[in-house]
Amino acid sequence: MALLEAIDIVKIYPNGVLANDGVTLSVEQGEIHALVGENGAGKTTLMKILYGLEHPTSGEIRLRGQKVEISSPQDAIDLGIGMVHQNFMLVDSFTIAENIALGRETARARGLMLDRPKAIRDTEELSRQYGLFVDPTARVDTVPVGMRQRVEILKALYRGAEILILDEPTAVLTPRETQDLFAAIRNLVKEGKTVIFITHKLREVMEISDRVTVMRDARKIGTVVTAETSIPELARMMVGREVFMQVDKPPVQRGKPVLQVRGLTYVSPTGRTLLHNATFNVYESEILGVAGVEGNGQTELVEVLTGLRPATAGEAYVDGRSVLGYGPRKVREARVAHIPEDRLTNGVAVKASIADNLIVDRYYRSPFTRAALLDLSAVRTNGEELIQRFNILAPSGELPVASLSGGNMQKVVLARELSSSPRLLIAAQPTRGVDIGAIEYIHQQLVDQRTNGLAILLVSADLQEVMKLSDRIMVMHNGEIVAILPNTPDLTEEQLGLYMLGAERQSAEEMERYQ
Repeated sequence: MALLEAIDIVKIYPNGVLANDGVTLSVEQGEIHALVGENGAGKTTLMKILYGLEHPTSGEIRLRGQKVEISSPQDAIDLGIGMVHQNFMLVDSFTIAENIALGRETARARGLMLDRPKAIRDTEELSRQYGLFVDPTARVDTVPVGMRQRVEILKALYRGAEILILDEPTAVLTPRETQDLFAAIRNLVKEGKTVIFITHKLREVMEISDRVTVMRDARKIGTVVTAETSIPELARMMVGREVFMQVDKPPVQRGKPVLQVRGLTYVSPTGRTLLHNATFNVYESEILGVAGVEGNGQTELVEVLTGLRPATAGEAYVDGRSVLGYGPRKVREARVAHIPEDRLTNGVAVKASIADNLIVDRYYRSPFTRAALLDLSAVRTNGEELIQRFNILAPSGELPVASLSGGNMQKVVLARELSSSPRLLIAAQPTRGVDIGAIEYIHQQLVDQRTNGLAILLVSADLQEVMKLSDRIMVMHNGEIVAILPNTPDLTEEQLGLYMLGAERQSAEEMERYQ
């Protein structure tokens, strides 16, 4: 008998979107069950239904063979189901013990005051039992991301979870933190727990799971035993066609420096230094990858270089022309293209047409403006050409961008930026939130542009992506560049992880050697 079953689950949202279409999932006691699928496949919706955050339109949930009603997260917790969300739900100003006891503190309080010594003892005991080691007295905002992840898991265990749903748990972890998490997950299973693991990283699926369920287009495609499948087979199930996981990246001799950055510093309005003394070059025909745990200055670096934030100090030149302090239009006129990390905020205007989105950086120039009037025919022709050239799945450029999938939205951004004849492309999280097929396409486009002479600064939270595409890798920690390394075959994720955590740092002489 299965431990947890979702049977013929249908979820239709009020706007008519079909998120789950007759999905059946069966999870066995004591297994690590991976759930994979492209964005929009319906996997997160299904998990939210199991945790009571969403309610199914039809279908039923069974626990140990008995039908159960899960109307809220509290119902799920009472049934022994816990969920660790991708975006941590912790109070930064509280200690770890306080966060773990939060919501259950009344049963452990003396009068109206939290019994902190007991909360600390409970946290220590739980931490030892499951091998999820934390410092109970540390404030959450002072500990690394990997420890915050453990706190979220301990919170669920403290509430009696027997089934743990982990939503993209390694999204912001270094390789070492990921391996620590996997060790903890295996230990949880040894202690009798059951884990549902949502991820898009197929290599991790192969490493950690016992079985895998694949979803596509709101439906379940199938469930397979992990030991009996492969990454290409899982990718084919997810996309519905053969997917090539490698990019064709021919060797190329880098040219002259295109971007030169010297001493770049950014201090926030509150006085916090978020970027300090960044110095590096990006050359023609190379991809310089930026690795680091998110929140270590990468966003500030990109936004200062693209004119979205003012620099506090330092210089930045593109082909010898200063690009600091002039705003985004002047930066773009210096032939700098930008794929922003949040396409919905800075990449596209979702209510505008595809064709209009493809000219937002050039509408005021020929051939799109004649005698101060917009030439609608030129806009339409440009849209049709770029839709075809960049394989954007849309019947017409007149459709709003909001009608596109995440992957095709990103292709609109890519098409606009690469069709601007740039000298430098700053690509921030270029494949975030897109499906495997679109990732494959975007990766090859970036490598092809690099091979044809474009200088690319690639910022990605996905270390595998950085290592796959980059010629050199620059590591950031706490707002500083701590290493610049050639991306040689013997460079490992573990080595980069030590720099990402701040455990190692190159000398100034070493960094200069690889500039």
